[in-house]
Amino acid sequence: MAAKSANEIADDDLEPLADETARQAQRVVAAYATDADECRMLLSMLGIGPSTRSEQA
Repeated sequence: MAAKSANEIADDDLEPLADETARQAQRVVAAYATDADECRMLLSMLGIGPSTRSEQA
């Protein structure tokens, strides 16, 4: 079977992000963000913001 492109990946094919991986990603984003608003925006865009992580639990 041919590999799927990014547009063909179904939500069912995505694995949930491990909590520790999300925390590490949050730390990296926070370290490089210029301010709190940018940090919140980037975390939200990546789907690893504080509100999105607690909603998935």
